[in-house]
Amino acid sequence: MASASFVKLNAASSSWMGQKSSLGKRSPGSSTRRVSFSTRASSYTDELVQTAKSIASPGRGILAIDESNATCGKRLASISLDNTETNRQAYRQLLLTTPGLGEYISGAIFFEETLYQSTTDGKKFVDCLRDENIVPGIKVDKGLVPLPGSNNESWCQGLDGLASRSAEYYKQGARFAKWRTVVSIPCGPF
Repeated sequence: MASASFVKLNAASSSWMGQKSSLGKRSPGSSTRRVSFSTRASSYTDELVQTAKSIASPGRGILAIDESNATCGKRLASISLDNTETNRQAYRQLLLTTPGLGEYISGAIFFEETLYQSTTDGKKFVDCLRDENIVPGIKVDKGLVPLPGSNNESWCQGLDGLASRSAEYYKQGARFAKWRTVVSIPCGPF
């Protein structure tokens, strides 16, 4: 069972609700009240809290190596290598087996292919991260497609089958997800 505690302010006294405060003084009718409640949460609640704390640990960041195979191919082409799964795996192995990586990285976002890959010695990339106290994550969106009837807008794919894919990603070791989309604001009317 999870519990939470909130401070409830009188809405009329909150400056963000449109009421101006005079140097932080409360109006005579305002009040503050602490409210606590307990709620039933899923079996994943504690794990979710621990994951968030780990990812947000001070002095460490998130490594985004969730580029698509095509984008990874561009990186490989820049050093005259073919875009093959073997070369993508070697590139990712170089990054993920860097000694001391966990001193600077708290989480790593994988592309789906990466989640299932291993080092040349057979160690799963997910396990390489865990050994460095890095939380594995996964990119779950499936890219952009044009939105019909719009002014050059795009729509992000990936909601279809997301629940079953997420369950499989969890089984493989991913503990957080990233969803990215593009929002463009057109100039002028349609």
